[in-house]
Amino acid sequence: MQALIVVDAQNEFSPEGLRAVPGHERYLNRIQRRVQEARQQKQPIAWVRHYNRPHESRAFVPGTWGSELSPGLGPRDGYGPEKLFEKDIFGAFSGTTLEEWLRSLDVSEVLLVGFFTHMCVSTSAREALVRGFEVKIDADATGTHDIAHPVLGQLTAAEVKKTALIHLSDMGVKIEQAAAGKGVSV
Repeated sequence: MQALIVVDAQNEFSPEGLRAVPGHERYLNRIQRRVQEARQQKQPIAWVRHYNRPHESRAFVPGTWGSELSPGLGPRDGYGPEKLFEKDIFGAFSGTTLEEWLRSLDVSEVLLVGFFTHMCVSTSAREALVRGFEVKIDADATGTHDIAHPVLGQLTAAEVKKTALIHLSDMGVKIEQAAAGKGVSV
């Protein structure tokens, strides 16, 4: 059975947030479509919310607007099982009961969507792989931002996303897209 894992679809990634993602609305719309599909099929949905530790950043502080799930997202009754998991590190599996919950539902395959492609989505995918799950990522339902380093240079959000997805694909993650035959959208 497949479960949908929605990783950190939080306000902080919107244009008004402290970690704004270019194309956020497009990715959020695709995430919402994936949620609708999972609910129609009564598949489990794991909602993952990130909180920063007090010394880390002004972003993702518990109780703030930025830390809340994006509008319209979150667990609902009347569909398949849905549960909220909270974390304070990159991966959705470490320090949570996500694995136990998925196994209790006989889940063998996970589809990941959410933000940041290169951080929390990537780490969660790797964690799922080493735990023996088949892993898919919807490339049209994840996004990231530009990254700059004083020595290494900079990458655009598109380059960061593409690089992260290529690395994961090389590890065995299946990358899905809405329109087959097109490049990864950013």
